[in-house]
Amino acid sequence: MATTSRASVEALRTRPTADFLVIGGGVNGVGIFRDLALQGADVVLVERADYASGASSASSHMIHGGVRYLENGELRLVKESVVERNGLLKIASHVVKPLPTVIPIFSTFSGLLSAPLRLLTHKAGKPKERGAFLIKVGLIIYDFFSRDGGSVPRHVFHGRKKSLAARPDFPSSIKYTATYYDASVHDPERLVLDILWDGIDNGGRASNYVSAVGFTGDAVTVRDEITGDEFDITAKTIINVSGSWTDLTNEALGAATTYMGGTKGSHIILDNPELLQATGKSEIFFENSDGRIVLIYPFRDRVMVGTTDLDADPREITRCTEAEVDYFFGLVSKVFPTITVDRSQIVYRFSGIRPLPRHGDLEPGFVSRDYRVVESALGSVPLLSVVGGKLTTFRALAEHVSRDALALHGEERMVTTARMPIGGARDFPRDDAGKKAWAVRHGAVVGEVRADRLLRRYGTTAAAFIATVTEPEAMLTSTDKYSREEITWLARTYQVVRLVDVIQRRTSIAMAGRATDEVIDEVADVVAEALGWSDDERDEQRAHAREYLADMHGLTNLVSVP
Repeated sequence: MATTSRASVEALRTRPTADFLVIGGGVNGVGIFRDLALQGADVVLVERADYASGASSASSHMIHGGVRYLENGELRLVKESVVERNGLLKIASHVVKPLPTVIPIFSTFSGLLSAPLRLLTHKAGKPKERGAFLIKVGLIIYDFFSRDGGSVPRHVFHGRKKSLAARPDFPSSIKYTATYYDASVHDPERLVLDILWDGIDNGGRASNYVSAVGFTGDAVTVRDEITGDEFDITAKTIINVSGSWTDLTNEALGAATTYMGGTKGSHIILDNPELLQATGKSEIFFENSDGRIVLIYPFRDRVMVGTTDLDADPREITRCTEAEVDYFFGLVSKVFPTITVDRSQIVYRFSGIRPLPRHGDLEPGFVSRDYRVVESALGSVPLLSVVGGKLTTFRALAEHVSRDALALHGEERMVTTARMPIGGARDFPRDDAGKKAWAVRHGAVVGEVRADRLLRRYGTTAAAFIATVTEPEAMLTSTDKYSREEITWLARTYQVVRLVDVIQRRTSIAMAGRATDEVIDEVADVVAEALGWSDDERDEQRAHAREYLADMHGLTNLVSVP
């Protein structure tokens, strides 16, 4: 890999002090980083791999209140989640969109007795599907929490006749469907980058591929994972937001903890037009016979199927297994029995570990998705460890942690983020007419159609890219989704270090199942030119990308090019 110095690392090395050091570049870490920067604090963030490379990009891509959390008695979390969901539909409107969600229901009163028992004891007992009555009660409560000036419509119920008329691929044994609204985020990586760059634009400093590896005296020792160089950063407060790796990070810092007990969730992406059409552009969200809440989700022109909930060890590499694939195929056949799915249709698979608290013998599905902040110390330096948290509530969590961190030094939050647009949501058009007008204004060089596509991809941040284009773009020959100029801009703007950063997280090439040999080769050439890689470095990055995508995401059809 490349061994040249990076500007982001040099900025830390040149001034290795800060009021706050945030460890972890997932959505919660960057949310805290942004919040503190907006308060005028001197804040630094380090991430051991790439931004959003853990649970943030391995999520189900939903922004939701968690209707099933009602059964766990987590009313506070549900209320906060739906408030945050409604808020993100406004302040992150470029990436967070309303998502109609359909629940197929096969009984009327099933689970009516077992649900209260699960609520009181948090023990799953024998799996029992929730029937229409129980789902109806839950959705009424959900609607009550969701009220916010009509951000999303209220739920509706349909009987068997209307349900099958709307979705004839459902099994004839269906009795009802319930439709309610949550929200989706097709590009959580873009959301994370926008949050992060809000913090950077407000004076924060951040670098990826920098690990916290020790603590000596009053300083955290960090290591540049690309060059291997180590140096110290001194901070008044350390905030550990490394997700499922929180205990491992604390151990490296010399503070052994046993806070975490994350669970593994896997997904597959299928290229199956028949299944995509059967979803009716709605998420299909239902309970499997084992009691697990699962989903079939329209994802661009593909279909995402997930998820599992298995105990996991963050010391071990997490992959989507063949047993999980079989489980997913069973989910599809339950809801769409006439549609055939097989492994040849899988274009991408992924897996991550949820940053959940240690839960002993509690069933994984009943582990709280709420968060808490644990205060301890490294010598005289306060250490705040964030336990739990989910994509939907990152802003509220960041506000909470920021308030606690500032209070340690007798300071208060001065700026609220509740209504503050994130990144490309600033001045994002509210309707199609506004989007068309934006595309016309910015389409002089790139064209109106292309400007519209860029707006939908990056929000109004697209204007920064368009401003760099002085003549018609050269679209990639291996895919018409991106141009050479766009890849160059991404590589130079968003701290790209490795080719997989572009393939997986600065673009949707891998997730959308378009990481072919030809695309990898062409993108490698563009990124190499943009970042000044030598031919050997480019070839090494190509080989690493192929090996990584095959090993971690099942793209075994990729072959190395000499």
